[in-house]
Amino acid sequence: MNLNDRAWRYCDRLLETADELRLQVGVSPHGVRIVDCGVKASGGLRAGLALAEVCLADLAEVRLVPGRADVWPGPAVQVSTDQPIAACMASQYAGWQIASDGYFAMGSGPMRAARGREELYASIGCRESATHAVGVLEAGKLPPPEVAERIAADCGVTPDRLTLLVARTASLAGTLQVVARTVETCLHKLHELGFDLPCIHSGYGIAPLPPVAADDLVGIGRTNDAVLYGGEVTLWVRALDDQLQEIGPRIPSDSSADHGQPFGKIFERYDRDFYRIDPLLFSPAVVTLVNVASGRTHRFGQLCPEVIQQSFSTPG
Repeated sequence: MNLNDRAWRYCDRLLETADELRLQVGVSPHGVRIVDCGVKASGGLRAGLALAEVCLADLAEVRLVPGRADVWPGPAVQVSTDQPIAACMASQYAGWQIASDGYFAMGSGPMRAARGREELYASIGCRESATHAVGVLEAGKLPPPEVAERIAADCGVTPDRLTLLVARTASLAGTLQVVARTVETCLHKLHELGFDLPCIHSGYGIAPLPPVAADDLVGIGRTNDAVLYGGEVTLWVRALDDQLQEIGPRIPSDSSADHGQPFGKIFERYDRDFYRIDPLLFSPAVVTLVNVASGRTHRFGQLCPEVIQQSFSTPG
């Protein structure tokens, strides 16, 4: 199961309908394929769904479904996977900060497994020697040629074997793909808490799709709030019930002292220093653990529709 090969094949199929999905496809001087899903291109819902599934190495299904009217009227983003570690942690997690020559992007997707430098891979495995590499960049600009070619080198592939899909947060596709990270944020929180991730068999998540922001910073706030205050995740696990009862209250976002305000206000309170925010905050609002060994279900956390309303209604 090669993550990059799976994503490459998905991209080949995707680009057959690029015009229909309102994507713009370009090639760098040395052959890197760059797919604009929401920077200069208008993109859309289908582009966002595809972007999310590429990010998950085509190991999860992402869908738009009716949302909860008591949380936010409108659609919600639903994700389900039977390969949660490979799809979410080895691929989807935005663990690669790309900063070079004045360009900045958050990198995710299976190219991270080809690069393999994050400490995370020491515990989850999934490093791979790739013949192709595929990445997703959350960025306000398309990568300049030298940055794209440096990414190819870091992944151990020639530039013509790299595909990068790019969208800004303040785009429809970019907003959707971030909100599709409910299961991933839950798994990352469990990893930070020391839970044995191979005990997790399957994952399902859902969160409201916020209005697209006009500004990337507002967009980052809304997409975070969608997960932190409106996200619900169910994990099917095999573990001791006492262990699940002990760790469960520490998983949802309300386990953090920073919980209770829109992310934008929290960010401003810490002078826009992301790393000063309590890391315990970054998790879905509600987490349900279904123990396939005992048949018992454990539910933790709470939805906060009042924060969702405040966040999604803020101008910007």
